[in-house]
Amino acid sequence: MKKGTVINSHLSDLIANLGHTDEFTIGDAGLPIPDDVWRIDLALAKGIPTFMDTLTTVLSECHIEKAIITEEMLAYSPHIRDAIKEAIGETPIEVISHLAFKERTQSSKAVIRTGEFTPYANVILVSGPWGFDL
Repeated sequence: MKKGTVINSHLSDLIANLGHTDEFTIGDAGLPIPDDVWRIDLALAKGIPTFMDTLTTVLSECHIEKAIITEEMLAYSPHIRDAIKEAIGETPIEVISHLAFKERTQSSKAVIRTGEFTPYANVILVSGPWGFDL
């Protein structure tokens, strides 16, 4: 049996197959997911799992070199931005419009859907190199 934090087989597979600069998305329950992007649906009910529980679990098993959030998050859910910043430390955060964010998810390796109902609780993560964080 796998020894590690992530036990969801699809999420574990995604993390194991990420290459440097690959992008993947963690989204709230309402983020539209393009039909041709791998959907890893973790949502069970409103708030389960939370966006931040999912993000911190994913970060425990992968290196990232950048996070991408939306301008709308800053306006409507600044506490989520603060929580992301705390979780990723010195890793840079890029801010784009929600429309640009939705377009960018089309090139994500996968979109991980959570049960989060907080508006604009979405992040695109850019995979970092093996063994160290930039």
